[in-house]
Amino acid sequence: MWIAPERRSLSRWAVPGLVLGAGVVVGAVLAADGRSGTALIALASLAGYAAYLAYRRNEPALPLSEGFGSGTRARAHLRAAAMTGDVLTVAVVGGLVVQALRGADITAYVWLAAVAGVTYLLSAIAGGRGL
Repeated sequence: MWIAPERRSLSRWAVPGLVLGAGVVVGAVLAADGRSGTALIALASLAGYAAYLAYRRNEPALPLSEGFGSGTRARAHLRAAAMTGDVLTVAVVGGLVVQALRGADITAYVWLAAVAGVTYLLSAIAGGRGL
């Protein structure tokens, strides 16, 4: 039912909103420092990460597919793969933001973040859930 409390809860939007807010703050700090290109890239990366978190906010469990087999071992493998992807995404986006705030070169992080985003987008589309 659409009026159920769990559907109206703002707590599911807290983390994506916080990440997007951090992106706005980081973008404003970099823009105030005269690095508008870097500000836009950092804002876009954090906005993309916030969209990823928002997309997954209602995910109750990981879907299983034939590629992982069946049973407890398959679920453990799928969860481990998902956790690895999550941790690597946080590391890349975090590294991009830190390097941007330091004034260092962010090119490698931008490419890695773009590859991660495109890979997840294609996987979500191909996985049958759609967007």
